[in-house]
Amino acid sequence: MRFRPGLLIAVIIAITGFSCKQKGGREINEGEIHYSIDYQGNVGSYKGIMPKTLIVSFKDDKILFDISSPIGNSGIFTLTNPEQGIYDTYISLLSWRYYYAAKEGEKPPGFESMEGMQVRKISKTKEICGFKCSGAEISFPTDRDRTYEVWYTTEIDVKNPNISNPFNEIDGVLMAFFFFMGDAQMYFNAETVYRKEIPDKTFERRDKFQRISKAEIDKFIYKLISL
Repeated sequence: MRFRPGLLIAVIIAITGFSCKQKGGREINEGEIHYSIDYQGNVGSYKGIMPKTLIVSFKDDKILFDISSPIGNSGIFTLTNPEQGIYDTYISLLSWRYYYAAKEGEKPPGFESMEGMQVRKISKTKEICGFKCSGAEISFPTDRDRTYEVWYTTEIDVKNPNISNPFNEIDGVLMAFFFFMGDAQMYFNAETVYRKEIPDKTFERRDKFQRISKAEIDKFIYKLISL
């Protein structure tokens, strides 16, 4: 029988799937994680053009969360670079280009809906993108009986990975989690982890953005997600 490479590839795909891929092995301290985004709640009438992917770039203790869309030049990203004292939140939409410079340990803007969040670690584990993940249950004061699960791993070597997001109690890289911003809900699931070299310039403060107050950037964030 004649060997057909295409058939072998098809069988491999059918068995393994491409829902989550790992490029580069465990215990990496530099690279990217790509997440899918699912929107729920009130995200306005422009849900179709909202970003579909979150890309997290990391290098030791430097982290960039980038939720941006090529359509309308819109998005939100947070930059953490403790060595330079940078804990910035940026927002871009058409001609809007603003940022807020937080202080170390300050709660990030845009997350008032997650105030009072309680984290309870659970014994369950699962594998995501080849990494062993631990779980935690999240609840809120408005309804302590309802819980949300998040999953994180300590097999990616990033220091203080959640210093600039609401999950700062969790000492591990988030692999499946959520953000509440106003009435909008965003659910993130890791799909690919890449080991790659990230230029130091990635973690420098951006120019051409106007610095504004926390109250002002909160207003723009809620406007962006509820257009």
